[in-house]
Amino acid sequence: MDLRGASADSLAELSAELDGALGDGSQASRVGDDLFGVASLMRSEPALRRVATDASLPAEPKQGLVRQVLEGKVDDVTLRLVTSAVARRWTGSRDLPDALERLSEVAVVKSVGGDADRLADELFDLSRTVTGNPDLRDALSNPARSAEDKSALLQTLLGGRALPATITLAQHALAGTYRTVTAALESYRRVAAEVRGEYVATVRVVQPLADGERDRLVKALSQQYGREIHVNQIIDPDVLGGIRVEIGDDVIDGTVSSRLDDARRKLVG
Repeated sequence: MDLRGASADSLAELSAELDGALGDGSQASRVGDDLFGVASLMRSEPALRRVATDASLPAEPKQGLVRQVLEGKVDDVTLRLVTSAVARRWTGSRDLPDALERLSEVAVVKSVGGDADRLADELFDLSRTVTGNPDLRDALSNPARSAEDKSALLQTLLGGRALPATITLAQHALAGTYRTVTAALESYRRVAAEVRGEYVATVRVVQPLADGERDRLVKALSQQYGREIHVNQIIDPDVLGGIRVEIGDDVIDGTVSSRLDDARRKLVG
């Protein structure tokens, strides 16, 4: 979800409004569900979306339309955020539902309070499970299966073992907003880290890091990037030894396999 120009500015301002509106977080889960529903509505109703984002129209009639459609159906916090959103400028009409969905993700993350790290870990584990299980991946991406069927499959997989917020986000990943379910889960994981002021690091190693090694890695990366780092490990026999760290677009590759590849290239060259 890459918003630019006026849309990026509007999302930043709405994010600040969301932070102020959620307070102790008791409404966060409901607001998250509501915002996701409004985003889906905006996508399914092009006429409503076009009016809501028409920069040539005054803010008041657009806000009045939103109140007419949503009042009594969503939380008051949600209604205030959406009426604020339609008064802002958007680079493209589709940016509005995208922004509302991002706000919904943030609200769901905030609903877990101090369990944000657990949420990020559960999303990572689910992503790895989907990636490593072709039957599950196909079932979740099969357009012939109903959304209710896919949702029930996730409930069976996660129910009783994961946070309610993890299940909510996993079900939201089925909406098709992102390219794949795993792409959605990866984005949610980054949001969970960002809400806590962290970066996400994916670490590939041949065997699990010992606690001391992990702590030293986290400390070194935190110093390098100037903020806390949330680490998820992938056990990958292809690395042979050493470690590969991925943070956003940055890659720190100190694996044996990488050094062997470098040596081969030098020999060929």
